[in-house]
Amino acid sequence: MLPAATGLHIGIEVAGTLAFALSGIVEAARKKLDAVGVCVVAGVAAFGGGTLRDVLLDRRPLFWIEQSWYVWSVLLLCMAAMWLMRAKHFRPTQRSMQWPDALGLGLFAATGTQIALGLHMPALISVLMGVITATFGGVLRDIVCNEIPTAFHDHHPYAVCAFAGGWVVVLLQWLGFDPDWVVALGAATATLLRLAALHFEWRLPTWKLDGDD
Repeated sequence: MLPAATGLHIGIEVAGTLAFALSGIVEAARKKLDAVGVCVVAGVAAFGGGTLRDVLLDRRPLFWIEQSWYVWSVLLLCMAAMWLMRAKHFRPTQRSMQWPDALGLGLFAATGTQIALGLHMPALISVLMGVITATFGGVLRDIVCNEIPTAFHDHHPYAVCAFAGGWVVVLLQWLGFDPDWVVALGAATATLLRLAALHFEWRLPTWKLDGDD
């Protein structure tokens, strides 16, 4: 059984859900989707990773079905964001997605890892569940919007950052830190690593083909 969620833990999960939903809203706006399309892309981004995690860990009901207010929160965010973007003439860009995407990455990597640890999964499997939680929603978001997923093609560390944040969660939990601090520090590690990778242009090795510069 998982320990009872604290207010901070729930707050972190909500923040991660809304951050990924916002990244989906921006991407849908870039593609000039209608209101239904915006809500679908935001929902896929917000719930995709956690849904796959729950399926793999055989957790029922799925987190957003058990707590339907998550869905209401995303729908309200979609309506508010669409109104504000129109009223303020906000121009969505790829760069404007990076902050909410990095925040969601870190928050979901930490909570996903901690949930798996609470179910007594081995450390490596728990970290991989955190990576899945953190990345799969963004992958689905990009696929639905007919893009190669950012996690696979921008060459900046992405899943690697979630992987590192997950191991911070494992280490701090093993050391006996307070669960709230475990999630907060793990999330901060993954988020800051992603933002640093974008700022300093850190890149992963890529395939080189004959004739490439």
